[in-house]
Order: sequence, then structure tokens, then C-alpha cells
Amino acid sequence: MSVDTQKRTLAKTMTWRITASLTTFIIAWILTGNLAIGASIGAIEAIAKIFLYYFHERVWYGLKWITDNQKLRHIIKTISWRFIGAIDTLLLVFIVYYFFYPNDDGSFNYEQASIIALAMFSIELITKMILY
Repeated sequence: MSVDTQKRTLAKTMTWRITASLTTFIIAWILTGNLAIGASIGAIEAIAKIFLYYFHERVWYGLKWITDNQKLRHIIKTISWRFIGAIDTLLLVFIVYYFFYPNDDGSFNYEQASIIALAMFSIELITKMILY
């Protein structure tokens, strides 16, 4: 693996993460109406997905599958990343609600977390695939 390839992967990882986490923050803020929840989800996502995205890029760099049709390869790579990213976002919403924003009695707000997680999953599935 050449140094240039590693630098390119790191650059792509960081620029995509800034764009995607800002998008997640805005979507979470709009859906919840709460700046703190939006910031929490966006910040945790930024950290978690830096690692996920980097490994996704490295795996795809190593795959020699569909090398003759780069457009198809790019589409499949985009879909695979969006699937991984969407599942991660679903989990992060539940984690944020469970640990940081419980109900007044201290219980887990499963219903609200489910609604926000599914809404974010649906919105991000489309918006981030287009952005990517």
C-alpha cells in the first residue's frame, strides 16, 4: 500500500466525515428540535464513523471486484457504505437517548428514540447517498 493511497484515503475520510456529521447534526436538530441532542448525535457519529469509513475505504481499495466497470463499482460502494452508515446512525440515536436523554423518571424513552432513529435512517439513506 503506497503512502499516497493512504493519504488519499485519510483525506477522503476526513472531508466526508465533516460533511456527513454536519448533515447528521442538522437533521437530528431539526427532527428533535433540541440543539443538544443534535450536537450529541453529530459528535458521537463523527468519532465512530471516522473509523468505520476508513476501514470501508481500505476494504474497497483491496477489492479487485468489478474493476472493469468503475461506475457500477462506485454505485455498489456507495450503497454498501450507506447501509453501514445508516445502521450505525440508528444505533447511535438509541445510545444518545439511553445514556444522555432519559425520561424524567430516568427510564429509557424507547418510543421517542425509535421515531427519531427511523426518521433519521430514512432521511439519511437518501440525502447522504446523494452527497457521497
